[in-house]
Amino acid sequence: MDKFVEISQISMNYHSTSSETKAIENVSFDVAEGEFVSIIGPSGCGKSTLLSVISGLVKPSGGTVTIKGLPAADNRAQIGYMLQRDCLFEWRNIYQNAILGLEIQNKLTEANIAYAESLLDQYGLKEFRKYRPSELSGGMRQRVALIRTLSAKPELLLLDEPFCALDYQTRLYVADEVGTILKKEKKTAILVTHDISEAISLSNRIIVLTARPASIKNIHLIQVGQEDRTPMKSREAPEFRKYFNKIWKELDVHV
Repeated sequence: MDKFVEISQISMNYHSTSSETKAIENVSFDVAEGEFVSIIGPSGCGKSTLLSVISGLVKPSGGTVTIKGLPAADNRAQIGYMLQRDCLFEWRNIYQNAILGLEIQNKLTEANIAYAESLLDQYGLKEFRKYRPSELSGGMRQRVALIRTLSAKPELLLLDEPFCALDYQTRLYVADEVGTILKKEKKTAILVTHDISEAISLSNRIIVLTARPASIKNIHLIQVGQEDRTPMKSREAPEFRKYFNKIWKELDVHV
């Protein structure tokens, strides 16, 4: 498959008046079009910082990030960023929250509005379009946040632990739902998570980072024998435990 995203020798150093802290050191990998890649590593290793670099919001100390051959910083309109919390505005109803990205990017065309409305309908939120965020469950709110991101038709989705604010049962359901939606919409995605099971269930590949300064410890190609694979079905595959145990050991900072 063609390289859609190229991350080449990324390093990130933070400076203070008295010292320098290395957050990321010489990280390189590619993401193919339509691929779902997860980044996982020890707490505080720089996963979210790496995602911010890929988004073009943070300039690295060294290295380059390109999306379809263009610098990420020059291609931000093609990037959708889904954060840890849904960040829905209570003074806007669900429909108004769903089209917020279109408003910000000055893309409120008839075609784009119709697409946003079709997503609300397709993913079970049409009847809730006039509700306020506080009237929806956590899972439904996260679905609205995803639709808000997808409405602008980004070519790349960056997901920074988007399910961590949900309870465990809801998290399983929403992760399965989001993974299925992204597959159906044929989106390229990079997920940062600390949840090994979540990464295995959603991903085509998993990139395991070392403790800070983050470098790549291993890259796993996830292959499960499930037909019509979904995140939930992946958890039932016999290969699931094998991947889990291997990645768990790799994340042990004492090894």
